[in-house]
Amino acid sequence: MPAADRHCLMPLPLPHEADLRLVLVILRRMAAHGLQDSRAVMLALHGWRTPFRQPLTLLRAYLVEVARASHRRIRFAPCCAQRMTLDEGRLIGVLAAARSNPTCAVRHLALLCESEEVSAPLSVARLFGEALEDLGRPLRLSSAE
Repeated sequence: MPAADRHCLMPLPLPHEADLRLVLVILRRMAAHGLQDSRAVMLALHGWRTPFRQPLTLLRAYLVEVARASHRRIRFAPCCAQRMTLDEGRLIGVLAAARSNPTCAVRHLALLCESEEVSAPLSVARLFGEALEDLGRPLRLSSAE
């Protein structure tokens, strides 16, 4: 596949922040291999150490609630891809913004799901953000490229 076509399918660079990259890979694993994917569990355990269960459970719930709210198919790149789809960018952007900028998070969820009823995934995203903050690892998007 020519490079130009790859950039159309995956126009976004990977996030610079380690926790956002971890979340992205876990989401990709669960989307491709199911919510109970053992590799996703191991990634969460390695990334978040012992208190990994609550964030992992909330990430699973987030994926389920986004799927329920969505009126369209959400595109995921392969786990090893070095770029992100627009959908993946919105998914992790919502997780990073849900607590600090809920208006922005709602707008991106509505675009992602093509639905105005996104309260359930937004609630889970806020809880996920709180869980990571409790671990001392709040999600933040950097503004620098």
